Amino acid sequence: MPSRRRLLLPLAALVVAASGAALYTPDRDRAALEARYLASPADLRLVDGVRLHVRDEGPRDAPAIVLVHGLGASLHTWDGWTQALRATYRVVRFDVPGHGLTGPEPTGDYGDARSRRLLRALLDSLELDRVTLVGHSMGGRLAWSFAAEHPERVERLVLVAPDGFASPGFEYDTPAEVPAVLGVMRWVLPAPLLRANLAPAYANPEAMHDTVARRYHDLMLAPGNREAMLARLRQTVLTNPEARLASITAPTLVLWGEDDGMIPVANAADYERLLPNVTVVRLPGLGHVAFEEAPARSLVPVRAFLERDGAP
Repeated sequence: MPSRRRLLLPLAALVVAASGAALYTPDRDRAALEARYLASPADLRLVDGVRLHVRDEGPRDAPAIVLVHGLGASLHTWDGWTQALRATYRVVRFDVPGHGLTGPEPTGDYGDARSRRLLRALLDSLELDRVTLVGHSMGGRLAWSFAAEHPERVERLVLVAPDGFASPGFEYDTPAEVPAVLGVMRWVLPAPLLRANLAPAYANPEAMHDTVARRYHDLMLAPGNREAMLARLRQTVLTNPEARLASITAPTLVLWGEDDGMIPVANAADYERLLPNVTVVRLPGLGHVAFEEAPARSLVPVRAFLERDGAP
């Protein structure tokens, strides 16, 4: 899903257009969504008071990889990488509260500190002491900030087009500016308009399959998810990340599509400058969701990083 920094104004404009046509879009039925997108009832786990949608695949005694998705996405965004990795790694992925089948955060707290506590509680519940942590966009911010706060839990770190630096409308130490008109999406979010907003996440929008576009739309319409996304945006307060990034000792891979239309690849230079133990790989011809657009090609540098002794 597009980063929040590029999401708001395009989606706001789309919502205005839709509301003019009175295209009311109600929530989807939860039971129907679970029938389509839940692999097993056992994947709904109670973690720190949250009914968390988690998939835990691969050999239990293998090195563990934990995947954290971006804003508006779900654990399904990692399907391609998971299918390739689960033969030799234990692969854990989950729907961040307010996304997918997890549903809203019961506490109403969508701040990063709460998200890090929930991630730590998930690792504890699965008895995972140290993991390779992978995060995309918003999930990238969660991943690197968790690695800075809990270095003992992160063996290696993979960041895919991560979020975290200030940009227009998202300044440090102040709540994000969320246009009031964006609240209309709570009632109006037709599938074609959401698909148009997703298209810039791909270097080649035609690579977005209809099943993927439908999944994004269905799960965005899960009960409570739209309100939760708005709450998360309003509660996001960025702080200057430089000192925390510089403190991260875990070997880190930064992966970025050169045609990223959501967070520009030029931002990779900030991570290259600040992270002490980093490898940066730029992927020609791919966009913000390189792991969806070209799972096999984008996974090549990740495999090399995971298999390298003392990476990078």
